[in-house]
Amino acid sequence: MFRKILIANRGEIALRIQRACRELGIPTVAVHSTADAEAMHVRLADESVCIGPPPARDSYLNIPAILSAANITGADAIHPGYGFLSENAGFAEMVEAHGLTFIGPSPAHIRMMGDKIAAKAAMASLGVPLVPGSAGEVSDLDEAAAVAARIGYPVLIKAAAGGGGRGMKVATSADGLEEAWRVARGEAKAAFGNDAVYIEKYLDRPRHIEMQVMADAHGRVVHFGERDCSLQRRHQKLLEEAGSPAITPEQRDALGVTVTAGLTKLGYRNAGTLEFLYQDGHFAFIEMNTRLQVEHPVTEMVCGIDLVREQIRIAAGQPLGYTQSDVTFTGHAIECRITAEDPDTFTPSPGRVTAFHAPGGLGVRVDSALYAGYTVPPFYDSMIAKLIVHAPTRDEAIARMRRSLAEFVVVGIKTTLPLHARILEDKTFQSGEYTIHWLERFVAGR
Repeated sequence: MFRKILIANRGEIALRIQRACRELGIPTVAVHSTADAEAMHVRLADESVCIGPPPARDSYLNIPAILSAANITGADAIHPGYGFLSENAGFAEMVEAHGLTFIGPSPAHIRMMGDKIAAKAAMASLGVPLVPGSAGEVSDLDEAAAVAARIGYPVLIKAAAGGGGRGMKVATSADGLEEAWRVARGEAKAAFGNDAVYIEKYLDRPRHIEMQVMADAHGRVVHFGERDCSLQRRHQKLLEEAGSPAITPEQRDALGVTVTAGLTKLGYRNAGTLEFLYQDGHFAFIEMNTRLQVEHPVTEMVCGIDLVREQIRIAAGQPLGYTQSDVTFTGHAIECRITAEDPDTFTPSPGRVTAFHAPGGLGVRVDSALYAGYTVPPFYDSMIAKLIVHAPTRDEAIARMRRSLAEFVVVGIKTTLPLHARILEDKTFQSGEYTIHWLERFVAGR
């Protein structure tokens, strides 16, 4: 096992990793920007190192500073969390080149799955179903028109190197294809430095279903069921459920067999999440995230397995201590992502938190780095807390989440707590019959 782990992240995910390390008896090193000197992950770490000024490019994305911090503190492993450098294959390679262990997949698999075209090709070769579309990059407008005519409109033009909705445009007919193609390429170039795009069939009422997997270095791959992440605004997830109200246990098992068999052939290692669009009983792969997911707590709640602990154990060379048949799913879990934003306009709302009270009770979990007196900085992602509940049934989980949202107090800044309360009260959400397009219409109707 490792003697010391440096956590190359901040906020609630840094705290989450610290907790797993502490239970394993492993000391931790927190790195931080000058803006985060009083952050909770810094206060609770065994050691801390300031790695730069507030802008992320000068601190949390500053690879030489992070590696230097590991060197001077004697850390022998680095956990990247999610975001920042977590899916940076070059960073993973540099960590290993400096004699440290990167707690995550291999650089080769990070690089493969980071290129959406390469990822789709790999999954197709492993028998994983895909959304109909181009075989690879669409490099000119004539090729785009040919692909669109073959699969039928509407089509979705997507950045090969992107995510989060950037470099993604819909063309509903041939008349709008040229503009959508050019805009998508321009956004992809600006956001990712790579204007490569590909085309997929645009599904009009899909759900976003993802499957959590864990693979050790000894050839064993296990899945932990599905999460429904269909409640999105501008392609950003706001609320997740495990399991999905649209998926049967038989569908889960069948998808799990396909996914684990494919990743076994690929030789994948550590945590990963395969994301699918689901419509009319069919799954279609869209991408794979080679890291821990923000929404991993809902999976932990229904499976009772600490996914971060498993990441660390696997990175240390230890095998998974169980088989697929040992993984059981109990009850239902829901997660609300709480952000420091106006609940109606989504304008960022950084500032000083003058009062903070987290909800509690049976089946309630809050992952947050907030405390009364803390100042939410304007430099980073606006998510300030994750509220997770677990209950025997979905209806009971909804009731528990509504009660927990009513108890949650954050004073001094605006948050999206009221928006989540409205979502939980809506009949469409309660029925479970929403799609990835529902939340946009719900928000616009306010």
